[in-house]
Amino acid sequence: MTFTKQRNLRSYRRRFADPLTVVTDPDLTFYNSMGFTRGSVWRVYGWRAIITYARLLGGGARMTRSEEDTLQLGGNVLLAADGQLVWRYHGAGPDDRPSFDELRAAVADLP
Repeated sequence: MTFTKQRNLRSYRRRFADPLTVVTDPDLTFYNSMGFTRGSVWRVYGWRAIITYARLLGGGARMTRSEEDTLQLGGNVLLAADGQLVWRYHGAGPDDRPSFDELRAAVADLP
């Protein structure tokens, strides 16, 4: 699931998602219902991000303003076929995600 608008997903679905289903939640209804939160500007754009952006800009990259909320901290959820929440991971930062092994173990425990 992503929070972008449908129009932004067409190319992504063609290139990466097939045969997976990718859905969007642009008004953050599901995001909020899972208890996910936003981070502070410093938490999301700390020194590491500042240094990365400085290197990119120094190398000639151009920045564009995001149309989306870049302060979302996100996470991961697994839902059973009946829609029941069976596993949830709250990210501590924008790049905090469970390992592949954690995801695989959670999937193995699905009812």
